[in-house]
Amino acid sequence: MSPALILILVLLALTVVFGVYFVIDIFKHKEDFKNVKWISTVLIGVLANFFDTLGIGSFATSTTAFKFTKSCPDDLIPGTLNTAYAIPVVVEAVVFIQKVEVEPLTLILMIAASIIGAVFGATIVSKWNLKYIRIALGVALVCLAVIMIGKLTGIGPFGIVGTANGLTGVKLVIGVVVNFALGAFMMVGLGLYAPCMALCLLLGMSADVAFPIMMGSCAFLMPASGIKFVKEGKYNRASSLILTITGIVGVLIACFIITSLPLYYLTWVVTAVMIICAVIFFKDANKAKA
Repeated sequence: MSPALILILVLLALTVVFGVYFVIDIFKHKEDFKNVKWISTVLIGVLANFFDTLGIGSFATSTTAFKFTKSCPDDLIPGTLNTAYAIPVVVEAVVFIQKVEVEPLTLILMIAASIIGAVFGATIVSKWNLKYIRIALGVALVCLAVIMIGKLTGIGPFGIVGTANGLTGVKLVIGVVVNFALGAFMMVGLGLYAPCMALCLLLGMSADVAFPIMMGSCAFLMPASGIKFVKEGKYNRASSLILTITGIVGVLIACFIITSLPLYYLTWVVTAVMIICAVIFFKDANKAKA
């Protein structure tokens, strides 16, 4: 049995456990479906996960969309993102882990580090108040905007062309430690995809290898952290269920129907809107009581 197949089987088992917690909690709180913004939530789920599969990332786009459409309370955004997109990202990972060959030890250790970081981060974030969450979301959007600009312009690590399919020695230690931090930061809305790709490129790996590592990391850490957010009740239940279902649709469209698009100019627009949204989060944080 190949390492990729073993990872997928473990991932599916973890996802089933998460799904049980998720579904039971949803049925216990069916009254939460009374005030759902169906149209905006459905569109966010499909489009964010469609573009996520093509490399733009779903966290920043969804956070921005939530803010402008008022379809999710600010304090519930981190938990909602990590809970709602857990299963769609698992679908992405199952496809990409099988497509690209990565050195097994590098893949397993970096994924494990992100899971531990995510559980650590979720434990802290689930107890934060509205003011701190708004500040964290604003900072996350600014950080992602800077990374996206680097990606679009080829500045920094995104200008590096790596060839390795795995890490050893000090580089492996750095990769594990940084991915632990990225897993923790993901709990406040800092998407892992772009920073993880930058990390892989800086350490000399090829861009293709970054995909299964970043998608595998998210796929494992999101069900693990999602269980924590479900237990704490710190997520928008109704929106999460809708986003999960529509997110899977978006992923499947990107994987098997529309597999590529010219995203350069759209990514610039998304980046600009992210910065505007970050400013709004900072302004709202000043109005909120600590």
